[in-house]
Amino acid sequence: MGKTSAATPWQNWARTAHATPRSVAHPRDLGELVATVRAAAHTGLRVRAVGGGHSFTPAAVTDGVQVHLDAIDALERVAPQPDGTTHVTVGAGIRLRALNTLLAQHGLAMRNLGDIDKQSIAGAVSTGTHGTGSRLGGLATQVVGARLVLADGDVVEVSPTRHPELFELARLGLGSVGVLAAVTLEVVPAFRLEAREEPWPLDRVLDELEGPDGLVDGNDHFEFYWFPHTRRALTKRNNRVPDDVVRPLSPVRSWIDDELLSNAMFALTNRIATLVPPATVGINQLSSRALSARRYTAPSAEVFVSPRRVRFREMEYAVPRESVADVLAEVDAWIEASGERLPFPVEVRFAAADDLWLSTAHGRPTAYVAVHQNAHLPYTRYFTAVERIAAQVGGRPHWGKLHWLDSEALARVYPRLCDAQRVRAEADPGGTFSNAYLDQVLGPVPHDERAPRAA
Repeated sequence: MGKTSAATPWQNWARTAHATPRSVAHPRDLGELVATVRAAAHTGLRVRAVGGGHSFTPAAVTDGVQVHLDAIDALERVAPQPDGTTHVTVGAGIRLRALNTLLAQHGLAMRNLGDIDKQSIAGAVSTGTHGTGSRLGGLATQVVGARLVLADGDVVEVSPTRHPELFELARLGLGSVGVLAAVTLEVVPAFRLEAREEPWPLDRVLDELEGPDGLVDGNDHFEFYWFPHTRRALTKRNNRVPDDVVRPLSPVRSWIDDELLSNAMFALTNRIATLVPPATVGINQLSSRALSARRYTAPSAEVFVSPRRVRFREMEYAVPRESVADVLAEVDAWIEASGERLPFPVEVRFAAADDLWLSTAHGRPTAYVAVHQNAHLPYTRYFTAVERIAAQVGGRPHWGKLHWLDSEALARVYPRLCDAQRVRAEADPGGTFSNAYLDQVLGPVPHDERAPRAA
């Protein structure tokens, strides 16, 4: 059997969620995972799987059995498809960094990624992780099949044609209907990106967002970072280029930009801002003007992913794409009126509309506004204000990032939430996979019966 240990305190990366589960399980294969789930359900214990701990919410918290899937990370199958894509099945515990390396070894890649690769694939898709690109969806839209362990220990293979309603919550459902054991992804031939990073005036960015040749639709992937207390932004335009276009970033420049400036110096300026809040405005003004343009090519995953070593807390809201400039204007006005001092930039990304029940981009082209605060500074007042501003345009919170909405509020912005609640109740009537966060955002499981069963 895989290792099972007694109560071990756990906390997530951001230090915003803590738990002391009854036991911690490390199953080595599907059989041990099934046995773990069956044993927990038999004794009335809740079960939650945990990956890299990069969710800012208590999504992985449990007072029962915490399951680590790290050992269930093998490549199972590589299946080329007639349309030129490939279906790849991997163990659900594989981390994105390892997955990207594995795909590259087979000449393959994810068509889009976020900017952190520490998460497990199960955690990333289950919480709605996404990248940027107006013609592309989040990671869950790349899932075409999954293997799911249900509360009674049954193993089901789900897809758009096999148990399609379970599939909806298997690919994006916070682990509410079972534990993912394997995920099948639709991937593409490996590709290179040209990265163009340039500081721009914020007003120019907002003026040039839209239109066929605008920043959003005129690039494969576009995002920008706005520095509060300034009218400056860092723009990032990433576009596919032929494999023979090679313009590498020198190791020295890479170290200066990504390690010295983006991590070491950023950590230092955040410490100064924490100790001397009035200095924040000057720091942001200096930081936004110290950035220099750079342009290089690299394999896609190397461009998408950036090192993030400064600990922070984050809230991200998905808003209708056409509302993003108004939302930023209101956030800016609130910041200046509030007296808050914010050393972290605001990140803005874009995604295509999709039809996943619980996707933040369900049914509408979407802009994402992510606000951050250093882990040593208070964030509640700032995040509450942003949540109130986003609510005015029907904003939807990222499932894995901080927010305070409940199922009643979420039902007003997710037209298929009622379907998700129904399928969850049918798949897990005893609440084996529940916790307080799931009960908050999805509502309690009806007829929740978690009393220990007789042997």
